[in-house]
This record gives sequence, C-alpha cells and structure tokens, in this order.
Amino acid sequence: MSEMAAQGKEPEVLYWVGCAGSFDARAQKVAVAFAKIMNEAEIPFAILGQEESCTGDPARRAGNEFVFQMMALQNIETLNMYNVKRIVTACPHCFNTLKNEYPALGGNYDVIHHTQFINDLIKEGRLKLKGGGAFQGKRITYHDSCYLGRVNGVYEAPREILASLDNHLVELKRSKTNGLCCGAGGSQMFKEDEPGDKRINIERTEEALETGAEVIVANCPFCITMMQDGVKAKDKQEEVMVVDISEMIVSNNRL
Repeated sequence: MSEMAAQGKEPEVLYWVGCAGSFDARAQKVAVAFAKIMNEAEIPFAILGQEESCTGDPARRAGNEFVFQMMALQNIETLNMYNVKRIVTACPHCFNTLKNEYPALGGNYDVIHHTQFINDLIKEGRLKLKGGGAFQGKRITYHDSCYLGRVNGVYEAPREILASLDNHLVELKRSKTNGLCCGAGGSQMFKEDEPGDKRINIERTEEALETGAEVIVANCPFCITMMQDGVKAKDKQEEVMVVDISEMIVSNNRL
C-alpha cells in the first residue's frame, strides 16, 4: 500500500491478509491462492504488509477490551491515512470485526469476504472458470463458519461458487442457520479445552465424514485448522481433504 501511495495510485481493493494468512503455514496457502485469483481477474489490489496489525478480534472475544481498542485504533489510523474504501479478506473473523465493530471507533469501510468477492467476479465475467482440476466430480461438503454464516448471514455466495464448479455438494445435517461451530471461535482456539465428553471439532468432523465427502470445504483459517485436526484424529487424512474455496478455483483454473 505504501508503494502504491508513493506512486499516487489507489488500488481497487485492499486485501486484508490477517494473522493466519500472514503467519500460519496452512493459511498462507489460501492467501497465495486468493492472490492468484485476483491476479487472474486483473484486480489492482494492495496489502498493508508490515503496517497491518491483528484486528483485535481474539482479544475482544477473550475479554481484553483494552488490547482490542488499542489494535483497532492503530489499524483505523493506518487505513484512514491511505484513504481505504474497500477491504476484502479471507478470514470471517477479520471480516466481522472490520465490518461491524470498527465503525464505532471511526473505521467505516466497505468490507467483503473473499467468497462474496470471488462470486461477484464470476458473475461479472471478470473471472472465467475453465472446468476440470483436481476436484472434478468429487463428492464435497461445505462447512459454514460462524462469523460468515450465522453472524453475518452469508450463506449463498460460497454455495453459488461451488455450484459453478464441477462437483457434487452434499449438505451437512447441521448447516446454514443451524450450523455448528468448528470449535475455534470466541478465542477458544487459544485456550485449553474445558471438561466434556468430546472436542467440538471432532463432533463437526464426524458430521462431515458421515456425508461420505472426499473434500471438506471451508472459508476460514480457523475452521480449516480445526477440521484438518479432526480428520487427522479420525485417521482419514489420506482419504479426505480440507480446502478453502479459493484453492478449489486455483485447481479448477490451473493457476
């Protein structure tokens, strides 16, 4: 972003990479896949790079309002300095915080999740799907992440993308408004398990495996981690893949 600003240019969108996309090896693959899609669609985009901080979502969910506001105000100052209007992110947690919680602190932006963004690109004809790829004809199931689904009501965009790919979608018994959390939201990712009979991610993974799907599709770095861990716990990692929608498109278009 700083390089673009120095040239007097403004990107069409700012890509908010997020902590997972920046530092987690698995989520980095999703970040690269989404960048490839934007390059293929010839979208002029920028990232903040070193100037991007955590949105503060985990801090607020864990009850540390002071740290949340400190991070949020720092980010808002940076975003406003660059006159950012539109933000796209592959993390529903970042999406929800930037969209719904930053306005109260002076950060007003048009925030869109990458599944919505990709769906719009397909509808507008800016991204053409070629067909084929590693997921052709595969039986897949889609997990609704809490912050994209129940919190923000985004259910159709991801499914519309999947419908335009050549595969067979089988819905989970708990999906859409009745979806089940992967077990990582609300800062649960960063704390020890509470007493109980079963981990939430195992429960959710069992539901996904019951569909007979060869591929579990998610749209959130936390969900991908939890579902992958669940698949490993069931010793099914050789048979069942856990992927982000953007990775399916990269395979489909052989980017």
